[in-house]
Amino acid sequence: MKKFNEFKALLASLEGDADKFYNKGNNAAGTRVRKGMQDLKNLAQEIRMEIQDTKNKAEA
Repeated sequence: MKKFNEFKALLASLEGDADKFYNKGNNAAGTRVRKGMQDLKNLAQEIRMEIQDTKNKAEA
């Protein structure tokens, strides 16, 4: 659950930069959003693997 909360916090932290990029045309904010989205992707993969491992251990 710790990683899931980390995921939510990271997503929330990107909201300001997403607003700056989409509504104010700030290209540097867009770069930060892109990096953050890559971090989210990696974190989501870690969460998926953790869930799969936990599920497999429970079935064994």
